[in-house]
Amino acid sequence: MGQQAKDLEEAIDRYGLLDPPPREVQAVVEMAAFVARVPLATVNVITSTQQHQIATVGFDASICRREDSMCAVTVELGSPVVVPDARLDERFSANPFVDGRINTVRFYAAHPLRTQDDVVIGTLCVFDTEPRELDETQRLALSTLADRVVDILELSRRARALDASLRRTEEMRDELARSNEHLAAFAGQVSHDLRNPLSTVAMSLYLLQEQLEEQGGARTVDRALRGTKRMEALIEDLLAFARVGGTLRRDDVDLGQVVAAVLGDLDGALSGASVTVGELPTVCGDATQLRAVLQNLVANAAKFTRPSEPAAIDVAGRRVDGGWRIEVADRGLGIAPEDAGRVFEPLVRLDTQADGSGIGLATCRRVVEAHGGRIGLEPREGGGTVAWVELPDS
Repeated sequence: MGQQAKDLEEAIDRYGLLDPPPREVQAVVEMAAFVARVPLATVNVITSTQQHQIATVGFDASICRREDSMCAVTVELGSPVVVPDARLDERFSANPFVDGRINTVRFYAAHPLRTQDDVVIGTLCVFDTEPRELDETQRLALSTLADRVVDILELSRRARALDASLRRTEEMRDELARSNEHLAAFAGQVSHDLRNPLSTVAMSLYLLQEQLEEQGGARTVDRALRGTKRMEALIEDLLAFARVGGTLRRDDVDLGQVVAAVLGDLDGALSGASVTVGELPTVCGDATQLRAVLQNLVANAAKFTRPSEPAAIDVAGRRVDGGWRIEVADRGLGIAPEDAGRVFEPLVRLDTQADGSGIGLATCRRVVEAHGGRIGLEPREGGGTVAWVELPDS
């Protein structure tokens, strides 16, 4: 198969031309017959071997061999053909559509259908069994109608592609929901399976520690106990990460009340800290999950302070396009710009000396994105870090 024939077959397949055409094509064919004042009109699709009449006026659609097609000549020329009497044109006089073997066409006019990729896929054809002429206005109108046929086919192709894309998106969404459910179930099972032996180890270590304390040999046991506590905390964090951000229970959430509850929960961690809370909005979201986000951000602001300096934390909200921006600002150590995105990845810890598993900010991002929002970190003017969350109105 030559390149031209291959391009033709690919275009016919891409536009779905051998399937039932959009109904608008039939309307254009009817308009073409009216403009030319003829009883017969069709849109022909010319493959490498056949002619397919996909919309007709005045007769029933059929299929014939390409070599019997009058419109194959128009496709090969790539330009309009108008013949007042086909018996007098050597290109058509012996054609079976002219000499009576299939029909007795006399007047014939066809305009090529040229795609955006410059491939001629067929024709808009008007004809009659009586000789006749077309004036210039009719010729121009038929040319315009041929262009509209291509426009309709292109719009139909794009609509099919969009439908397919939407179906794939819906399938991916459903698969993601199933995956999240499986992940949460798996995380819960793994957490349960790990907790039991870990609890047994911890209990044994506590008993061993009591036995060794009197002998002054409990230091190794202390290290082992701290290790089990870190493992237990990591398991809890991983389980929380797997569960949040999935199904949301949306309601009006007063973030002022949420922050007040967070400060109460963090009373010990905020000992000696200066905390200022400005006006905060009521947003639409999952109160439990948004509270977890704000608690994590405030706890981080209290944790990462400058040596020997108490935490200074400002919490505020302000209106942005389409939603609200909540900021938790501190005067701590700050963060390098190249690390501002990396800290939201699971298990990333910039300060390995600080307590934590590196799951907290990853969990926050998952919750915020599930709400349709964004989260980030940026340097604070004068030193420190601003952790911000943007939530849409709905």
